[in-house]
Amino acid sequence: MKDILLIIPPFTQLNTPYPATAYLKGFLNTKQISSFQMDLGLEVFLALFSKKNLEQLFDLAFQNKKIAAENSRRIYSLNDEYLNPLEGVIAFLQGHNQTLARQICTGSFLPQASRFNDSEDMEWAFGVMGLHDKAKHLATLYLEDLSDFIVDCVDGHFGFSRYAERLGRSANNFDEIYSYLKEEPNYIEQLTWSILEKRVQTVQPRLVCFSVPFPGNLISAFRCVQFIKTNYPHIKTVMGGGFPNTELRTLTDIRVFEFFDYITLDDGELPLELLISNVLNPGSDNPNHNLFKRTFLLENDKVHYNNLSLQPDYKQSQPGTPDYTDLFLNQYVSVIEIANPMHSLWSDGRWNKLTMAHGCYWAKCTFCDITLDYIKAYEPIAAKLLVNRMEQIIAQTGEKGFHFVDEAAPPALMRALAIEIIRRKITVSWWTNVRFEKSFTHDLCILLRTSGCIAVSGGLEVASDRLLTLINKGVTVEQVAQVTRNFTHAGIMVHAYLMYGFPTQTIQETVDSLEMVRQLFELGIIRSGFWHQFALTAHSHVFQHSADYGIIPDFKAISFANNDVQFTDSTGIDHSRFSYGLKKSIYNFMQGVGFDLPLQKWFDFSIPKTQIVSHFIEDSLSHDEFVVIKPSAKILWLGATPTSTSFKKQLKGQSRDMARMIFYGKKKSFEIVVEEAQSKWLICFLEKSSIHQSEILTFAQMKSDYEQQFENFELFWYSKPIDILRENGLLVV
Repeated sequence: MKDILLIIPPFTQLNTPYPATAYLKGFLNTKQISSFQMDLGLEVFLALFSKKNLEQLFDLAFQNKKIAAENSRRIYSLNDEYLNPLEGVIAFLQGHNQTLARQICTGSFLPQASRFNDSEDMEWAFGVMGLHDKAKHLATLYLEDLSDFIVDCVDGHFGFSRYAERLGRSANNFDEIYSYLKEEPNYIEQLTWSILEKRVQTVQPRLVCFSVPFPGNLISAFRCVQFIKTNYPHIKTVMGGGFPNTELRTLTDIRVFEFFDYITLDDGELPLELLISNVLNPGSDNPNHNLFKRTFLLENDKVHYNNLSLQPDYKQSQPGTPDYTDLFLNQYVSVIEIANPMHSLWSDGRWNKLTMAHGCYWAKCTFCDITLDYIKAYEPIAAKLLVNRMEQIIAQTGEKGFHFVDEAAPPALMRALAIEIIRRKITVSWWTNVRFEKSFTHDLCILLRTSGCIAVSGGLEVASDRLLTLINKGVTVEQVAQVTRNFTHAGIMVHAYLMYGFPTQTIQETVDSLEMVRQLFELGIIRSGFWHQFALTAHSHVFQHSADYGIIPDFKAISFANNDVQFTDSTGIDHSRFSYGLKKSIYNFMQGVGFDLPLQKWFDFSIPKTQIVSHFIEDSLSHDEFVVIKPSAKILWLGATPTSTSFKKQLKGQSRDMARMIFYGKKKSFEIVVEEAQSKWLICFLEKSSIHQSEILTFAQMKSDYEQQFENFELFWYSKPIDILRENGLLVV
């Protein structure tokens, strides 16, 4: 029995838990408040994709005479072939039946419907990646075939990572959702209720908290609350998470509170703590009686926003370590839906989620929700505390992969994090989102890779300097090229978020942006990317200054959700026409093909020729300016202590004492030759600047230390031996 039940409603991800409930459970632990959490989406998926329930779905579709489409008829006719391998395939995707990979890859083990139509294109992706990933992709296609059957014949709202998303997206009023909730629950919703009922009976909570990050799990949350209110009216319910934080800030419809008793906004720790206090001890003797933080509730038949508590929010160091207890960590399903390197990270493997910093340190991009706390309230976490949490989560889950879910991870904190990871000698893999800013030098990228960083994603957005300035991105295309080159050369995969249709964007700029992207891929400095069309949000600078961007928002009466805003662009351009061609081109670029095709080939309508020269990015990479090293720059040595052998060198009739220093690395050995006195100094300094030392030396300290024994430090620093060391682990960060 627990007082609090935390729920992730269907559906978010199959491969790893959405982290909100783990964050909240970790916080509640610090307050000695008992709680239980469940990923209801995973549990529903596993129940749905069981042989017993899929048999029922096939029968239901047949009884209701819903099997009309040719693809669905094929799947139904092969229902035994789909059902027989199901348990083995699910186990394989959970990591429990790895020997099945070879059988899956034979091509005759799994039945095939429309999802396999393009499977002949897989060799480019999986020939290098290997048999195991190919088997995962084929198994995913097999499940997607079954998903298509469910959507076509049983429940049109179903999706692996979303449910009834259309109803939840841009629902300015509650009418359509309310009408839907009056209908009888369908098969999947009834299955959800049966799983939820067992959990409620076991936990016996007094408060059930739903984290709703996306429109795609909003309807499921309402359906779950509908069940609770009907069968357990004494239980109080609350909604928090990304969806209410961005969409429900101007909520006025009282019908919402027929379902939820409370809706909280922004950081959930303090609002939840005060809510728990009021629910568990509602009397006037409670010092927090009727004091809430950023909480909607119903009072006197009106929606009331209660923000009466003067208690400040918790600092990021205070809420504790995320706690993944209760979740079925060994039952998550890794899938590879499409052959995209970054998308495979999102959907393949169990990643522990953490945050380096609350908010965004830049918080200036004009298309972003920079007026909301999740962006504008920037607060980093100390690197030592972050690594403490990483070690605690590793001990708890056994997993050593981390996805830092920052809006944009700050470079200085990434540096500190990398140093702390290396010093503690823990082996982890991690990835995050960044801004492609000039702080990501070659040396910093090497340091990040050494600590276990495997990938970064970042917004190139519209690859046009005029539009990047209008977006206030703070970068140029040339700078992005140089930074992505630094990441790629360090062995860190780069994914680029790409945008088209930004206000005032011309057709010529869209074509030129595509040419920039083509060159970036051709040079191999980005390996993954995704185009999305610009969407206007109510909390962005563009919306609040729409006249400056030549757009006219379509203002509507808002009583429920308010985020995405329809608008008219003064250019009159139908940017959606470019969608297919842009996505088709990048799909080919990721395969390493199509670089020599004219851009016109990707579109079925006429476009202007690009005005970007074919060597623009290549030229950008040759424009590295000489960088003066700041005295405060950190000096780090990643290698081991070298061996040194003395010898004499004759030069112009004079004998000089020299030393040959041999360095042994993981992959290769290398040597440098310096004067013997310098070699002794260098060995001593490399030991002092080792990354494992507690104190990090600066460039100024290095220069001062050298000049106590020798002259002309600059001549020594820019010599060939130091160049060799700089290429092999002597970093300036």
